[in-house]
Amino acid sequence: MAERTTHLNPDPRTRDSRKIHVRAARWYASVELDRDAYVDTASSLGHDPELPAAFIEAVDRARDASVDRIWYDGYPGSFACGGGSRWVTLFVQFPYVEAAVEALRAAELDRDYSRLHTLADRLALPVDDWLAPGERELIRGVDFDPPPSAFLKFLRGKAKECGVSLNGRATAGGVWVRPTLPPAQKQNREMFPEQYPGWVDRWTGYVDSDDAPIRPWVGGSDQDLSYGSIPVQFLAAQTQLGGNCPCGMSLRESGNGDRAHTAHHAAWALGTRVPKNLEWLSDLAVVTTQSPIAWRRLTYKVARMPQRENHYDFPSWSHLGEPEVTPDNVRAYLLKANGYVIGYLTAHDPNEHRRWDLIDGSPYGDEDGTLRPSIDLIWVADAYRRQGVGATLVRALAADFGCEVADVSWSSPISDAGRRLARRLSPEGIWIN
Repeated sequence: MAERTTHLNPDPRTRDSRKIHVRAARWYASVELDRDAYVDTASSLGHDPELPAAFIEAVDRARDASVDRIWYDGYPGSFACGGGSRWVTLFVQFPYVEAAVEALRAAELDRDYSRLHTLADRLALPVDDWLAPGERELIRGVDFDPPPSAFLKFLRGKAKECGVSLNGRATAGGVWVRPTLPPAQKQNREMFPEQYPGWVDRWTGYVDSDDAPIRPWVGGSDQDLSYGSIPVQFLAAQTQLGGNCPCGMSLRESGNGDRAHTAHHAAWALGTRVPKNLEWLSDLAVVTTQSPIAWRRLTYKVARMPQRENHYDFPSWSHLGEPEVTPDNVRAYLLKANGYVIGYLTAHDPNEHRRWDLIDGSPYGDEDGTLRPSIDLIWVADAYRRQGVGATLVRALAADFGCEVADVSWSSPISDAGRRLARRLSPEGIWIN
């Protein structure tokens, strides 16, 4: 599917032009309503460009249904879309692209949200039926379509959202399930009903009928070691858990089972996996703004680690378009170990520097116009910190430029960790820009 843009205004050159972009990914297509110019124009004229509550409700319902449908088919990733009134994004499978485009068009131009609700109804999955109480077998091709293992993984996630223990097992042609409600989840939902609106306990006290199917025995112990046991008791406790993880993401579990945090934390701790399509001839690679796109994409992926960790507004590498020449020779140094990028340094070559003795409050020296390599940012994967990786990257920058380490310049402001590294490498002082 080719990327395309549909203009909603008769004259796309007007200042309040609105358009719908369709972009294809491997598993799905993103259909985005672009209201950016429209919002700016409406705001400048004193009009209210915000989306009606009914619009937001209909979009959220369609998005939730479409995302569930994509995960149901086995998609292993996550989704990210911003809020606000400037962009409205739906992620849909390819057969539903045209319906999504027409639904967003009708909602934006005619304030007709029925097509969004219709799309949500078409994409809705019978999750309530799948999680109904009782032992039973769901048959592939009858009750569901994806491979049983993928379907079971999806169903476990939906069961977790409902607080249900699935007790599921995949077979060659189906999935056996016995959804039950743990006492802790029942207690939690009864203590805080405002957090679970519309929740109904369908599982407590349910008894299988005499003619219910019996799950085939596949081995293991036939002794019920929980027979006659006493249920675990649960007490309320006030804790101060939450906040942010050192990797930069929230410690609170997200709606997708925290898969995004798990993946990001692993990359932050161990480094970014080197793609198999890149031939890495030595431990250190120098990526420029003219390098092949696969290398520049890898650099951007690594640059997202310090951005997330330190909550920067922008990543330190953003050269993802066509190859270009930068006047100050922007480049990045990637250090590889054990198949992962564990160290990252981005640099450029300015000619305005001042000397600094690394003492807080001390004045800078006179301006120097010598062309020097400048360190913009250094990042090292958590497991490799305090092992000399940062110093290795700085020495590589100096050697590549053809100067001494003491002649390398540092972009200000310098973090505490960067200041400690600079003091080790150049105890007499450094150049800053």
